[in-house]
Amino acid sequence: MPAKNYGLIAMFDTPAEIFHAAEAVRDAGYKFWDVITPFPIHGMDRAMGMRRSSVPRFSLAGGILGFATGMVMIWWVGAWNFKLTVGGKPLFSPLFAFPISYELTILFTAFGTIIGLFLLNRLPMHYHAVMKQPHFQRATDDRFFVVIEARDPLYDPAATKALLEKIGGREIAELED
Repeated sequence: MPAKNYGLIAMFDTPAEIFHAAEAVRDAGYKFWDVITPFPIHGMDRAMGMRRSSVPRFSLAGGILGFATGMVMIWWVGAWNFKLTVGGKPLFSPLFAFPISYELTILFTAFGTIIGLFLLNRLPMHYHAVMKQPHFQRATDDRFFVVIEARDPLYDPAATKALLEKIGGREIAELED
């Protein structure tokens, strides 16, 4: 069975080069591409034209669910399941339920964040075509890469390679899936 073309990868030497390369690829209109760097580069998401992450929504949903769970749990235990009047205090009061609700808010927010990260990043991903590229291990040390996927509507092997050469990409290679 012949190997399927995943796309093209190009190597860059400096953060400035990869930043300008990302702007050029974005301006060329590509939709399915990525930048791989050994460390975060300030403003790269804007240079890539990425929108804001949805992870905070998962975190907020987890926090609201945690707070509500704490309040309902204390209400159910105090006012429904185990009615015990102590010193004339009410069977349920939000003041008494706050500590457990606060702790469950923090716990469920953390769970929501982790679940959101896993879902949105499609994790766990045990294999990626980029890992077969011989120079890819340098991405953890001192090199920067742009990967343009073949599933992009604008992808044409010759035109895409010409674009990567024009923006300063070195050692441009075809990736096989």
